[in-house]
Amino acid sequence: MFFSRIWVLALNSLLFFNSVLSFPQPIPLNDGDSPKELLGDLLTVGVRTTTGQTVQNILLGLETGQSAIVVDQASACAAQSVCCVWYSVATDLTKLFLARDGTCNDDARAAIRLGFHDAGTWSKSNKAAGLDFGGADGSILIAAFEEQNRGENNGLQTIIVKMQKLAKKWKVGLADLVQYAATHAVVTCPLGPRVRTFVGRKDATQPAPPGLLPSVHALSSDLIALFQDKTIDPHTLTALVGAHSCSKQFNQDTAHPGSAQDSTPGVWDVKFYNETIATKPNKKLFIFDSDKALASDARIVTEWRAFISDQAHWNEDYSAAHVRLSMLGVNNINDLTECTGTLPAARNKFP
Repeated sequence: MFFSRIWVLALNSLLFFNSVLSFPQPIPLNDGDSPKELLGDLLTVGVRTTTGQTVQNILLGLETGQSAIVVDQASACAAQSVCCVWYSVATDLTKLFLARDGTCNDDARAAIRLGFHDAGTWSKSNKAAGLDFGGADGSILIAAFEEQNRGENNGLQTIIVKMQKLAKKWKVGLADLVQYAATHAVVTCPLGPRVRTFVGRKDATQPAPPGLLPSVHALSSDLIALFQDKTIDPHTLTALVGAHSCSKQFNQDTAHPGSAQDSTPGVWDVKFYNETIATKPNKKLFIFDSDKALASDARIVTEWRAFISDQAHWNEDYSAAHVRLSMLGVNNINDLTECTGTLPAARNKFP
């Protein structure tokens, strides 16, 4: 029994300090413009747990938002049973997201977008007005709320049904599944980071507020203001919008459904940043007006151009940004459990 307890403590220590062994870190974790705003219960009651400290560190740019450590199922289940079921979920998601050629597929792309569209429905302004709901609460998967019928969620109906079935199969929380599927999809894409992933959120009890998601036709000033109201500054927004590296459009230009936003939509690379601002655009691509507007905004242009030739920089910034996104509207951060170890290993070279 004594040695068993020592093993459990050792494993928990490994999981807690995984940032020490994380990859890659060719740049400082806070590269000069990390947002300093805290969220949820970290803001109202402060750090109460190890997880709370970890998330706070990531939000403040003091700890990496990604981890290379893969924890084998037997060890994890012996130490923290909360994560056990996510190995089964991960197996199903890999089958769903991985194309035969080793790239990530349309379901993976949709899952990444789903994570944004669920979490992005929270704002500081609403919270200040007493409307502290929405965010990463899984409301987009609750059929009775009919969020799948909102115009901004057009194109997500198929992945919503698939996630609903998966949640029912494994009896996991809707809020957690949406964010877990998003980070799993990112690492399924070649070159994608293993974003640190947490579970234990409370599922929604009401629909998310409308009108809080960005338009692909919006001006950069409007987009920046919209995201700043979510504690996401221009630096962080620049990293998040890079997810369009693996996106395709089906509804903006119906004459060319499936047209991508960069030339390698199955690979999580930085070509998006260069191809969006190319002097001679690739005619096969569909570049969103909003992306072009952001790329030329003085508050974003330096970081945008920095990502063009620096995959590691973008991966690190994106990981921290997604952790922040996944905590919007979450008021029990101290109660969450980190299950990053259940995600597939990253593939840092492709092919």
